[in-house]
Amino acid sequence: MANTSSAKKATRKIARRAAINKNRRSRVRTYVRQVEEALAAGDKAAALVAFKAAEPELMRAATKGVLHKNTASRKVSRLAHRLKVLSA
Repeated sequence: MANTSSAKKATRKIARRAAINKNRRSRVRTYVRQVEEALAAGDKAAALVAFKAAEPELMRAATKGVLHKNTASRKVSRLAHRLKVLSA
């Protein structure tokens, strides 16, 4: 257990940051899942709308440090490719 006041404060900050990051990660997963469900259903219009919403959410997570920048870019790229294949 933390003894010094600065260690106690650090513990509080870490807990708060972890909760925020958990919320952001959950939000990203929800948006990505919506795209994947639309792709699986073969609904091009819904997939496009969901992708347009998911892309900024992924990049925001990368900016905030929840995801690595390359991870977010890779996920966006793969979703875009699957959307393109569905359109063709």
